[in-house]
Amino acid sequence: MNPDIKELQQKINYSFKDEKLLLRALSHSSYVNENMNTVKESNERLEFLGDSVLGFITAENFFLHYTKFPEGELTKLRATMVCEKSLAGFASEIDLGKYLLLGKGEIVTGGRNRPSIQADAFEALIAAIYLDGGMEAAKSFVLKYIDEAIKRHQSIKDYKTMLQEVVQKNPGEIIEYVLVGESGPDHDKRFEVEVHLNSNVIGKGMGRSKKRAEQEAAKEALALMGL
Repeated sequence: MNPDIKELQQKINYSFKDEKLLLRALSHSSYVNENMNTVKESNERLEFLGDSVLGFITAENFFLHYTKFPEGELTKLRATMVCEKSLAGFASEIDLGKYLLLGKGEIVTGGRNRPSIQADAFEALIAAIYLDGGMEAAKSFVLKYIDEAIKRHQSIKDYKTMLQEVVQKNPGEIIEYVLVGESGPDHDKRFEVEVHLNSNVIGKGMGRSKKRAEQEAAKEALALMGL
């Protein structure tokens, strides 16, 4: 059964001139192996190209916008943003696993939600957009995710680290983040977190991920402290 590629194109805000490229990006090797008479190529070659396109886009972006970072810091930042965990997270934002063409065995064993498969498919999707629409189209697609990830990365580091540094000035004080609620459907979850200081609630936060909710809770705690 073919995926709803029209729906996927709406989600990524890009319309393919050649939809065969998109279908190839969604075709896992397990699916090709089971359908060799009708499908000739998996997304592995596109994944290879997408990895390089992603690397160039992120390297150029960081070089232009983080002018005070030395080479080592730029390398660390890029590694964080384009690792398997990050790419699988980007894929989850558009529910990419739902649209993948997988073999029966992969489907049964949870391949749609496997981070490695999602990350590879996301890279293949980048390559498909690049081949279909050029580098500017690929940049427009990629940088939406990278920019948001950078904001989350910096916010989490800033607020949680700041709060921890404040608390550490008083030996024996214990900070704990507690998940107190979840709401919304699986594809659009909202998490509610409290930050406790020695079991007392000092801040609350909401977010689309637990980490985001934690940093919002830390931010509120700092604000209540006048920081």
